[in-house]
Amino acid sequence: MTHVTHDFGGKVPIKAWTEGVPVESEALRQLANISRLPIVRHWVAAMPDVHWGIGATVGSVIPCQRAIIPAAVGVDIGCGMMALRTSLVAGQLPDDLARLRRAIEKAVPHGRSDGGGKNDRGAFAEAPAPAEKAWRKLRPGYERILARHPALDRGQDLRHLGTLGSGNHFIELCLDESGAVWIMLHSGSRGVGNRIGRHFIELARKDMTRLDVRLPDQDLAYFEEGADHFEDYVEAVSWAQRYARANRELMMQAIIEAMRKSKALPQFKADLMVVNCHHNYVERETHFGEELIITRKGAVRAGLGELGIIPGSMGARSYIVRGKGNEDSFCSCSHGAGRAMSRNAARKTFSLADHEQATAGVECRKDEGVLDETPGAYKPIEAVMAAQSDLVEIVHTLKQVLCVKG
Repeated sequence: MTHVTHDFGGKVPIKAWTEGVPVESEALRQLANISRLPIVRHWVAAMPDVHWGIGATVGSVIPCQRAIIPAAVGVDIGCGMMALRTSLVAGQLPDDLARLRRAIEKAVPHGRSDGGGKNDRGAFAEAPAPAEKAWRKLRPGYERILARHPALDRGQDLRHLGTLGSGNHFIELCLDESGAVWIMLHSGSRGVGNRIGRHFIELARKDMTRLDVRLPDQDLAYFEEGADHFEDYVEAVSWAQRYARANRELMMQAIIEAMRKSKALPQFKADLMVVNCHHNYVERETHFGEELIITRKGAVRAGLGELGIIPGSMGARSYIVRGKGNEDSFCSCSHGAGRAMSRNAARKTFSLADHEQATAGVECRKDEGVLDETPGAYKPIEAVMAAQSDLVEIVHTLKQVLCVKG
């Protein structure tokens, strides 16, 4: 498949890898607004999982010249995927995976309760030693940020390090095409990243108002290089991305230990192939001979030979992919299947019976609390993959047998 080009009369066109995949009109309107910004270069790239998002379009790749749009990074800064292949094979898994799911759920705090307060089940009551060690490396950078933005000094930070969160974040055990067992997870920078994102989105809006900059959408407020808050945001978002990567690594360590201690499995190795990639982030990159600030909101970098992860829904296949380095997409690919409907629409559309049928054979939650994440709420992952065949090649195809949801 190749891209189609849309011209909405903006500063730049939109190149979309959406052949065979439905795209909602609201997402196209958001993309059109982005294309009108004076800071955007070349074109906006839309991935096949593109859909309307808060602030900016999910599944968008935005190349800016000496500027950053905080809402285009979003509030789940550094959200991404981690997967590793173990030496286990399908026949070594127990017939009943409920024991393994309970072991993983006990090892990794997940979900949210108490309004995110001190009794939140999604945070550690007392951070374990590995999280303490990781936090010692992260804390100096955080304190530099707080020195200039003390309003951020609230909520959880250390106690969220090594925790899953809620919503579309998950932990899975999967089988690949050869029957090898993989561990895969999806999470980001948790509460501290959310606070950083919201804080700087609001500062950008205020700056645009003060400078009398007219925007097609208030959410697309931006910082230009040299502006009051540009360097502060660059430092803060980079720190949150490091936090997110460390968060995934800590969870993966805890999952491996929990699986080993469960006594449900034989001894195994867990480092045969490892991938850890962001899909909500910003980075300086060179494309078409110039340095650009590339924002990927719901997109994965797919440079030539680079490995990435494209998950399906909690009842569908996921993919380990290798990038083809397609410059038309700014070396990017989709970050998943992409939502086909809102969470509220999913709750109204699907019944528990629908969900149980869609997740048959998967050890997972089958209650009303996860109806908004049921497979039917997402686009067909096979169509999404077909639409980006010129962006990535499939290395491994994974199918989950166990899923932990927040």
